[in-house]
Amino acid sequence: MTTDVTSQVNEETSFVPSFDDEAESGRKLAIICSKGNLDMAYPALILGNAALGEGIEVHLFFTFWGFDMINKRTQGDLQFSYLGNTAMHPPGMFGVHMPQGMAGLPGMTAATTKMMKKQIADLDVPEVPEFLEMIHASGGHLWACRMSADMMKLHEDDLIDEVEGIISASDFMELTDGAQLLFI
Repeated sequence: MTTDVTSQVNEETSFVPSFDDEAESGRKLAIICSKGNLDMAYPALILGNAALGEGIEVHLFFTFWGFDMINKRTQGDLQFSYLGNTAMHPPGMFGVHMPQGMAGLPGMTAATTKMMKKQIADLDVPEVPEFLEMIHASGGHLWACRMSADMMKLHEDDLIDEVEGIISASDFMELTDGAQLLFI
């Protein structure tokens, strides 16, 4: 008797979505991309892409240094530095011991960027420009922050074509009403 009641309650109060359902989920995910370094770009892109694959409406909002991801001039040259990155302390992200004192040496940013890009490529993960194109082509929405654009004196023609517009934070809040929100 207890198992029947428990089973019935679990079915009625389940918070786990059914991924086999072809119907619209009605779910939204809003990701605020505030960093333009390579190791902060990928979490937003991977999570956004995964959400799109589950039928979730996705909006990415690029602000401050996140603009480097959507700026035509900078998006192909995102860097990774382990200066101040505690994850790089032994044993390190790349499986090697790299003392923090080495992080400031000339050429270390280039070397760690090259290592990270190779590891990403070995996993068949696209580079940032291609990843943004894929997200847009899959129905994801890319938005640029008005205040950040004004501060950096950037205009729509400075941004990649996939960006739908430069909007205020208030406009973004309206577009993503009821969404799960991630700040990266």
